[in-house]
Amino acid sequence: MKENVLPQGCTNFKIRQLGRMVTRHYDQHMAAVGLKNTQYALLSHVVKLGPIRPGDLARRLQLDASTLTRNLQPMVAQGWLVVGAGDDARSRLIEATDAGRALRAEGQRAWKAAQTALNQKLGVEQVVALHRLLDASMAALDDGSEPLVR
Repeated sequence: MKENVLPQGCTNFKIRQLGRMVTRHYDQHMAAVGLKNTQYALLSHVVKLGPIRPGDLARRLQLDASTLTRNLQPMVAQGWLVVGAGDDARSRLIEATDAGRALRAEGQRAWKAAQTALNQKLGVEQVVALHRLLDASMAALDDGSEPLVR
């Protein structure tokens, strides 16, 4: 018979600690192409989704609007993304430039190398189990609201 075992330590701290370690791992691989992991994720979403409104992109990335704006600015300055007019005078659309699409392709190779290295470090079965646990945890915590997007 299994005893009830309570978690030891702060779950938030452990998740944040793991997040920092995983981010560092991916950032080391992304540095080869001049991107941070966060920039690659943002660029990939814009390339995949095509011209997209900032609010829609923020929702997809689970970011608040100010964080998205802060992350977009250096990428626009580098010429990887453009923010142009939308359907009406008040709306805007974010789109990848040719340089951004080319950089995303380079970044995809670096991401694959990072993913392969992580799979080797942790073991594929462990990574699959981790994904299942993360997906189940996110589903359980998702109350359907969108508190991060203002």
